[in-house]
Amino acid sequence: MEKIYVFGHRKPDTDSVSAAISYSYLKKQLGFNVEPRVLSAINKETKYALKYFKVKEPAYLNDVKLQLKDVNYHKGYFLNEKKSIFDSYIYMLNEGLTGVPIVDDKNKFKGIVTIKDLAHTFINTKVEKLETSYDNLLNVLNAEEVNRADDEVVGNILAAAYRSTTFINTVNLTSDDILIVGDRHSVIEYAVNSKVKMIILSGFSEIKDKHIELAKENGVNIIRSSYDTYHIAKLIGLSNYIRTMERTTKDAVYFDENSYVDDILDVNKKLRHTNYPVINSKTGKCLGLLRITDLDSKNPKKVILVDHNEAKQSAEGLDEAEIVEIVDHHNLSSLSTASPINFRNMAVGSSNTIIYSLYKERNIEIPKEIAGMMLSGILSDTLILKSPTTTELDRKAVKELSSIAEVNYEEYGLNLIKAGTSLDGMSHEDVLYNDFKLYTVDDKTLGIGQFFTTNFDEIKKDMDSYLDTLDREAEGNNYSLIALYITDIIKNGSYVLFNRKAKDIMDMAYDKEMSEGEYLQDCVSRKKNVVPVIMSSFEK
Repeated sequence: MEKIYVFGHRKPDTDSVSAAISYSYLKKQLGFNVEPRVLSAINKETKYALKYFKVKEPAYLNDVKLQLKDVNYHKGYFLNEKKSIFDSYIYMLNEGLTGVPIVDDKNKFKGIVTIKDLAHTFINTKVEKLETSYDNLLNVLNAEEVNRADDEVVGNILAAAYRSTTFINTVNLTSDDILIVGDRHSVIEYAVNSKVKMIILSGFSEIKDKHIELAKENGVNIIRSSYDTYHIAKLIGLSNYIRTMERTTKDAVYFDENSYVDDILDVNKKLRHTNYPVINSKTGKCLGLLRITDLDSKNPKKVILVDHNEAKQSAEGLDEAEIVEIVDHHNLSSLSTASPINFRNMAVGSSNTIIYSLYKERNIEIPKEIAGMMLSGILSDTLILKSPTTTELDRKAVKELSSIAEVNYEEYGLNLIKAGTSLDGMSHEDVLYNDFKLYTVDDKTLGIGQFFTTNFDEIKKDMDSYLDTLDREAEGNNYSLIALYITDIIKNGSYVLFNRKAKDIMDMAYDKEMSEGEYLQDCVSRKKNVVPVIMSSFEK
């Protein structure tokens, strides 16, 4: 069953990570092959929840762009370098290929041979040397075994074309020679006594028993072909190992299975090749052959989005993936899908509250550790049920989940949020992007970060440096506005910082002269207290 990746937004908070974990567990119970992932490093608060409930941190997912491994390329299509040229041609003919990768005995990639290379060999190459196996010769020359002294045959090819006496008197045979001869017994005897590498008898010629016995003593290989001398001379070069072809030793363009399809297409625009070997770059082993037309047959990565439904907040390459489901509690974006999907969107305080409902609908028992993660997500997003986004369903979910998880939700929730408020070891960028989301109005992009703390003074004393960071990030990313809301969970309000060029926007949004670090009472929810206010300012 094809794997489905479940993940939240790019800057994962506790709700998105918990939702990926809890929904993956639910889908597994329903028989799906799913795997929770995160798109970047998780924050301290989430780490606290994972450690508390002894849940493994989801693996990192770099992107969901289409890769070669998502394409139906010709897996397992390659030939051993000891295959004959003839057999290689027949293989390509039968499989409808115009090229094939060549590998050694350990499947290590050695090169590639194409039909064009073979055509050159068939038509233009004058074959005088042979490097092949005894079995290849039997197969290509339609021959039978008479005496086998070696499994591998290497030598110089020649045919007994002169009169027997002329041949014996003028041709000096050596152990490196491979002789094609008919039923000329005097020549055969001369060849056996000269300890040639091999004798190839044409036309099913007869050979005397005494010559066979002598061949065994002298280590001379003998085969008998059904073909005449002319046809043997034409075909024998095709029994050579495919590795003897010059192309196999040259540098070839190949791709790792993890290569992105976009990159492959860029390379192909320049090279215009038809075939590319596919290898595992770590092991050097060949995996198969990519015909450029194979790129039309692909299996995009299947994904389930939780806690977001906007492409800018999601994994890179989302447009190349297949979205099969979305579970979210935010406003709808312009994200579209190629076919209908299951989309559960509810006006609740947390994505995990929706997932809690899905467990109930499907009558799936919630294990303690999963209940703990779901509870963490809800408590984080609703500020321990104090956020204006909190609903009765959130409260109901918290009551049951805290019972299953065996915790006091108020005590645990406070410890959870406190765990994420420490500034130790955090840069200004870490604070900004700890929980950060992008929004779009027409052609303008704005970024809003939120950080929870119980001591704003730690940030206030370094205010100018934070503002410089906001200015730099806004300029570098072409954001019309970038704001950071420092939410005090004890005072139930937020201090707001913003890039200096966006002051007019913030003044308009709050209908007053806004100063950096301005405190906004009861402003704790980005979704209800922040985004609608700023969005309206942009629309104006």
